[in-house]
Amino acid sequence: MDKDILGTALLDYQNGNYTEDITTHSSLQEEDVLPLPYMFRTFEEMPELEQKALQLCKGEVLDVGCGAGSHSLYLQNKGFSVIGLDASKGATEVSAIRGLKNIAHTALLNYEGDKFDTILILMNGVGLAGTLAGLDQFFTKLKSLLKDNGQILLDSSDIIYMFENDEDGGYWIPDNVNYYGEVNFSMEYKNEKSELFPWLYVDYNTLQRAANYNNLTCELVMEGEHYDYLARLTHMK
Repeated sequence: MDKDILGTALLDYQNGNYTEDITTHSSLQEEDVLPLPYMFRTFEEMPELEQKALQLCKGEVLDVGCGAGSHSLYLQNKGFSVIGLDASKGATEVSAIRGLKNIAHTALLNYEGDKFDTILILMNGVGLAGTLAGLDQFFTKLKSLLKDNGQILLDSSDIIYMFENDEDGGYWIPDNVNYYGEVNFSMEYKNEKSELFPWLYVDYNTLQRAANYNNLTCELVMEGEHYDYLARLTHMK
């Protein structure tokens, strides 16, 4: 991303300069707000789905898209060896200020490191794949970082509910859309706006098919309260 909108906002919040939240604009013609305090949430404040993911972590952990470090810090405080990875320089700076010991400032596809027992990708982290076609490259990279008996814990949402129903129970999907979960976003904070970037929301059945195609077993761990779910992926035996 050309401008570190997320990092700038997180640093402001960390440094006591919280005056507004991040506004997101999407190709779904929706404007939404990303509340900065939410990025600094404690375990008790996290959704049950995230709590479950953290409880399933084992061994050495890579937290992809760690943001302000809330998940990584929880695991570190529990005695785990964890690396927080984020492409946002500001996010990694905030994670360090908050006490996270091991941090990688890089995009996932550029990361080179040891293999992990758990790769954690929360807050719809599968969105980093960008598009449905991008899942192959995404999974190939994750597999290269995963130990033989390791696991990938990731969440996403089926956003079909955002499209209008017809009388037959189907949905009106625009003709120019390859897959309804492919969304373009931009982020705005204090009159600075990022370029558009692709983000993927993927329904569980599609995720499972893509995982299997890439020789990964995919298991539905739990479903959240709003079309979201947690999945566990492992090397196919």
